[in-house]
Amino acid sequence: MGYITVGQENSTPIELYYEDHGTGQVVVLVHGYPLDGSSWEKQASELNAAGYRVITYDRRGFGKSSKVETGYNYDTFASDLDTLLTTLDLADVILAGFSMGTGEPARYARLFGTERVAKFVFLASLEPGMLDNGVPQSLFDGIMATAKADRFAWYSEFYKNFYNLETNLESLVSQSVVDANWATAVASAPVAAYAVVPSWIEDFAPDVAALKDSGKPILIVHGTEDRILPIDATGRPFHAALPDAEYHEIEGAPHGMLWTHAAEVNAMLLDFLQK
Repeated sequence: MGYITVGQENSTPIELYYEDHGTGQVVVLVHGYPLDGSSWEKQASELNAAGYRVITYDRRGFGKSSKVETGYNYDTFASDLDTLLTTLDLADVILAGFSMGTGEPARYARLFGTERVAKFVFLASLEPGMLDNGVPQSLFDGIMATAKADRFAWYSEFYKNFYNLETNLESLVSQSVVDANWATAVASAPVAAYAVVPSWIEDFAPDVAALKDSGKPILIVHGTEDRILPIDATGRPFHAALPDAEYHEIEGAPHGMLWTHAAEVNAMLLDFLQK
């Protein structure tokens, strides 16, 4: 629908593609890896129907945004989000992130405060920090090497675990959806396949502290069968760090629960937003 300039790389502007639909209180949806804003389609339509203005955008390097070589860290991602919010002059915003997209709202809270934000939503979160909760550095080193060597094959393997395909293919997710996700992934910047990986293990402790200090309502939802961001290293310790947050587990849900368990996610999301 439109583009917002967030920086410059050599002779070209760095632009974020965004879509802006509906009226009412604003919900900004931040997508996961290696997708784009369109991955929220099952949530965006429900939110629009419920009377919310929904804004999705593509992170730098992904979707229709600029395929840059630099800036794949959460300080930059949060700055990009801030530019979006300030350019569109948004207030009383609900910031909702999925997977990698949970990093932006948390870092935004620490770097830019929460004056513009009404509530936070974390779906299949990265926080509070996987290295501190039993996931070894070597795993991420291997992901980087694999994605750099052959990103096309890496994305195929990634989606097997994203949706737990051996049990969910053609029951909770179709091969057509998986193929469409793969096509979205390979259309992203080649460097983005591996350059974002170190951001997944940044130190989120100060971000979590900023969320706690904000006093804003927070929703955390995680699937019990998440293989990408295992719940015992993410969702459960995240809730332990934010005991006042509303917390839900979706039994049997894989990482890609926005699609496979859309009805459950949407019900929890709408209930939280409407409180």
